Amino acid sequence: MKKLQGAHLRKPITPDLLMTPSDQGDVDLDVDFAADRGNWTGKLDFLLSCIGYCVGLGNVWRFPYRAYTNGGGAFLVPYFLMLAICGIPLFFLELSLGQFSSLGPLAVWKISPLFKGAGAAMLLIVGLVAIYYNMIIAYVLFYLFASLTSDLPWEHCGNWWNTELCLEHRGSKDGNGALPLNLTCTVSPSEEYWSRYVLHIQGSQGIGSPGEIRWNLCLCLLLAWVIVFLCILKGVKSSGKVVYFTATFPYLILLMLLVRGVTLPGAWKGIQFYLTPQFHHLLSSKVWIEAALQIFYSLGVGFGGLLTFASYNTFHQNIYRDTFIVTLGNAITSILAGFAIFSVLGYMSQELGVPVDQVAKAGPGLAFVVYPQAMTMLPLSPFWSFLFFFMLLTLGLDSQFAFLETIVTAVTDEFPYYLRPKKVVFSGLICVAMYLMGLILTTDGGMYWLVLLDDYSASFGLMVVVITTCLAVTRVYGIQRFCRDIHMMLGFKPGLYFRACWLFLSPATLLALLVYSIVKYQPSEYGSYRFPPWAELLGILMGLLSCLMIPAGMLVAVLREEGSFWERLQQASRPAMDWGPSLEENRTGMYVATLAGSQSPKPLMVHMRKGTSAGGLPYARMTVSAVCIRSTDKMLSCLQGARSSAETCLGDFKPEICGEEVTVVG
Repeated sequence: MKKLQGAHLRKPITPDLLMTPSDQGDVDLDVDFAADRGNWTGKLDFLLSCIGYCVGLGNVWRFPYRAYTNGGGAFLVPYFLMLAICGIPLFFLELSLGQFSSLGPLAVWKISPLFKGAGAAMLLIVGLVAIYYNMIIAYVLFYLFASLTSDLPWEHCGNWWNTELCLEHRGSKDGNGALPLNLTCTVSPSEEYWSRYVLHIQGSQGIGSPGEIRWNLCLCLLLAWVIVFLCILKGVKSSGKVVYFTATFPYLILLMLLVRGVTLPGAWKGIQFYLTPQFHHLLSSKVWIEAALQIFYSLGVGFGGLLTFASYNTFHQNIYRDTFIVTLGNAITSILAGFAIFSVLGYMSQELGVPVDQVAKAGPGLAFVVYPQAMTMLPLSPFWSFLFFFMLLTLGLDSQFAFLETIVTAVTDEFPYYLRPKKVVFSGLICVAMYLMGLILTTDGGMYWLVLLDDYSASFGLMVVVITTCLAVTRVYGIQRFCRDIHMMLGFKPGLYFRACWLFLSPATLLALLVYSIVKYQPSEYGSYRFPPWAELLGILMGLLSCLMIPAGMLVAVLREEGSFWERLQQASRPAMDWGPSLEENRTGMYVATLAGSQSPKPLMVHMRKGTSAGGLPYARMTVSAVCIRSTDKMLSCLQGARSSAETCLGDFKPEICGEEVTVVG
């Protein structure tokens, strides 16, 4: 690096801060930079990856349930309002950060090093989520293989895992259309297949006694991680092609299930129950909170996946258009999934002679109990079951790609010279480590641990991270500077709507969500099982750990600076000297590049001119471009008193006033 700077000192240049890289001529760089970071290889790679990331399992098993329990069709009013207040603005903010800097969740905090702990918190959250999310994919694979039979294994009782309470709820109705048996004290074969065969939960005494490893689940989890690794093997160059299938094929299956569902007898009962407006629910704060939570988690804001995907874009990619396509497309997909799910539940209601609300469930119970049971009532049930679980598989893999790519990108951007050339090996090690950590989820009591991770890994900690990110960008970095950066990328500044949401509406809404989640806290449970106090404490600490990353990062950033506490705080809040677009041709204005062709962090660029003053005294004039001098007096003292070289004196100073020219006489 000193050799490079010395070359600049021997060749005096006075750069203009407004010059473009093409005006500065070619510079021969005698330095080895890290391997190419990579980017999307097709125009639709980014858009489909975002769609696949946002449209996931929650669209199928969470949105329909929340809709009908919170006012049916009336729920769409707060849902779309919260989409406008929180979803779209925060989605656009995260994409803008990633695309402008071409950096992952850790390195992007060059925008304000004081808040780098928020990036570390993102990685902790997404790491925990990735561990249990792939276990859900393993369950899907288990059911997918089980569907490759002439008769579905959860269709009948009489298997070794069934109990005396098992009753085949096949809709054997009498002439009055009602079941001759009381179903309240019975269990469906699909429910016992899920709990007693797949999970084998009867082999566990609770979360503290997980029991033995279920080797069939262990192998399914291994297969899930192998699939994920192979798809992210070459980063976005490989995952960007896989999503052409995994992001589009679920829509084909969903359409097939929708057409089949609405043509079933009794389907109208489910759809009516799903969409009947109950406007009195809108007077309850719970409905508005539920709508905001659904938007918040459905779009995947705060996990770092959007930021990571956008960091591989070209600098002028139209993410403004992509934001509306993905966010509105995600909402419409959730609504269509509701039609597909509740049409089948309406058919079950008519066949079983029970109300729809006794059939409907949310979460894994819908995917692994209720819907598989519905498939047994249809002709060609293995075919429809295979389609349903294949749809869940493709929906889940897209999100898992994003989680792993976020972790790998963040760490390799932090250590580009060491890890970027070995990205494949590093990705493999991450997958192996997470597979080993997820083995506890394959035990008899693994579902208890999965519920604990699901309830606490990305709960209040994720909200704190998003609130911190929003305030750091708009308040510390500055809303005007951020809008100016977006103008550099897209050619226009965000309007009043985005600025108002970023400054006030979005943070206030998220803060209300955070307070609500704390006030309405309920201990975790799975069925009739209540988690012990030590497990609850472990879950709370899991959520607090991600929050504590933020003040810990602040402490580290402040200790790295010099001066009084207030000076250190101010210095750590300012953008790093190499913050800005990664490519030379995009660094204009105050971001004029210092090393042509470099995509790595750029050292100081110093130009010296020597001559004789009018009084006959020798002088040296030094120009610092694209970086700045924070303390000119100390710099002059260093140059004049110690007669040190320019780069030695500059080594201890950080930028503030760009283009500062210092003349040293004597």
